[in-house]
Amino acid sequence: MKVYVGYDAREDVAYQVCKHSIISRSPGAEIEPLKLQSLQDRRIYNRPIDQRASTEFTFTRFLVPFLNGYKGWALFCDCDILFLRDINDLFAQADDKYAVMCVKHDYNPESSIKMDNQVQTNYPRKNWSSVVLWNCGHPSNMVMGPDIINNIMLSGAYFHQFKWLQTREIGEIDTRWNWLAGWYKESDLGKPYAIHYTEGGPWFENYRKCEYAREWVNEYFEMMVHV
Repeated sequence: MKVYVGYDAREDVAYQVCKHSIISRSPGAEIEPLKLQSLQDRRIYNRPIDQRASTEFTFTRFLVPFLNGYKGWALFCDCDILFLRDINDLFAQADDKYAVMCVKHDYNPESSIKMDNQVQTNYPRKNWSSVVLWNCGHPSNMVMGPDIINNIMLSGAYFHQFKWLQTREIGEIDTRWNWLAGWYKESDLGKPYAIHYTEGGPWFENYRKCEYAREWVNEYFEMMVHV
């Protein structure tokens, strides 16, 4: 199981906890951080900085099919996610008829600011691209490489809304695998499998007491014990 995790230098601790939460429950998982500097050094990514991008991996996530050699299935997730379940159960949902599979959120946050004072932008299919099962060998994903990702004529909306795909090529996974903290309710859907601190997590001072903060802090201390 190959997992590509979005990496942002401002959120290194979030990445480390995310990684630990995966490996501790899924020992066979192989984790690769999508580090912007590394992709630039390898001359894979040269897109100019987008002032509207809230993270360093806003665009690099769409390189997953290319990085995976256009073969097999791979998972992408944002670094601000805490996994509470074995991702074997997530990969079990993979269906070869789809190019990508994701949680199809209907998410319209009221706040205009998130994380460390980043602008909160609303758009159709918001957060669909934050946890994605990629069918890397799907014919429609063969275009997803450096040339298209670095094309500044294509906006963030083009990528985050999966506009290179037909709607029928976008499959759906269980909502609990991309549980938006503060948005979904356990009374409606049950317990989350992966908590997404999309507006900000306990590693930011302003979000020390956010929903599910205790779960993240417990994972952090468990990680530190095993360092």
